[in-house]
Amino acid sequence: MRRFTGLGGWWVVAQFLLFVAIAMALVLWGAEWGAAAVTAGGVLLVGGLGLAASGMLTLGDNLSPFPAPRPDAVLVERGVYRVVRHPIYGGLVLGSGGLGLVDGNAVVLGLTAVLAAVLVGKSAGEERRLEAHLSEYASYRSRVRWRIIPWVV
Repeated sequence: MRRFTGLGGWWVVAQFLLFVAIAMALVLWGAEWGAAAVTAGGVLLVGGLGLAASGMLTLGDNLSPFPAPRPDAVLVERGVYRVVRHPIYGGLVLGSGGLGLVDGNAVVLGLTAVLAAVLVGKSAGEERRLEAHLSEYASYRSRVRWRIIPWVV
């Protein structure tokens, strides 16, 4: 258990529980908010999936569900990581928000805001660990302004 919590495991648990809550809300609630909401939601959903997938593929062997770098991790600065430091987290937030709009689901949108807060917290701890593990991370962080969603946050 110590290793799990030392890796920031509680952030992972919170993130997982929010995914479960979002899935349940999609099944239990929803309304028709009109074509504009469905279109905007679809754009966010596809954009989020693309951002997360690009981040995962670019990370390759560095990918881990925990906010602690793998012992053999190297800094990845190519692809989407030239624009945003945590694109997978951004993709999850955009995709969840998109699902909420497509489904006309205020509960999902509220849970997406909570998910965003959890991922901001998780990324803050992750960045402290990355700076301790990778000497060049502080410089990378100063060059790449956006933490989670490009041009937003």
